[in-house]
Amino acid sequence: MTQTTVPVIFDLDGTLVDPAGGITDGISFALNAMGLPVPGQDLLHAMIGPKLSDALLNVANVPADLLDEVIRLYREYYVATGIAQGRIYPGVREVLESFAEAGLPVAVATQKPQRLARTVLAHHGIDGLFHGIHGSEDDESAVQGVPLGKTGIIAAALKDLNTQHAVMVGDRAQDVSGAIANGLDCIGVAWGFAPDGELEEAGAVAVVETAEGLVQLLRQVQAIHSAALGEVTNDGNV
Repeated sequence: MTQTTVPVIFDLDGTLVDPAGGITDGISFALNAMGLPVPGQDLLHAMIGPKLSDALLNVANVPADLLDEVIRLYREYYVATGIAQGRIYPGVREVLESFAEAGLPVAVATQKPQRLARTVLAHHGIDGLFHGIHGSEDDESAVQGVPLGKTGIIAAALKDLNTQHAVMVGDRAQDVSGAIANGLDCIGVAWGFAPDGELEEAGAVAVVETAEGLVQLLRQVQAIHSAALGEVTNDGNV
């Protein structure tokens, strides 16, 4: 299939949806319930985006033998309360709707469990705007043999989109590194949870401040792709 547009793959938390305390409150709830120390707010925010089990082990210093129970308590809180605390970032719904109307293929690649990601997107009424929604399994393991981590999840999204060319949009370094590992450019969004300079240092091709800025940059990408495709077509006809 010849594509005349470049698909866009979005991260979820911090890119499409602001958890607005749903994730950090859930982590705090689970740690408190287990009698474990709760990190400060800056560290809690740093836990948004990376794989939850890694963040709990390496940031919150949760003992490995308590990890499964902490995650279970977190998920229990998040499903019951945390999802409803979230909100779509300003302008994002309009961006997605405009892409859908234009026929631009879009997908989600998140380290959140895939079924939970679908639930979150459905709660906000935007699940139907995506060609595919990709994440980890409920236990955060691989999905159908895809290697664990953002790189593998982005690869699954690419396979589902039936393309090797796409643009990743995300708010943390793992979005950038996962994109680069798949040969993709990544556009960073400044409204997420990355500390200052993280996205640039990771190798993002640009960092946008608003949804409108994202649209403008993606239009430039589409124009460049269309021009390049036209050159290839002309060369083939000579």
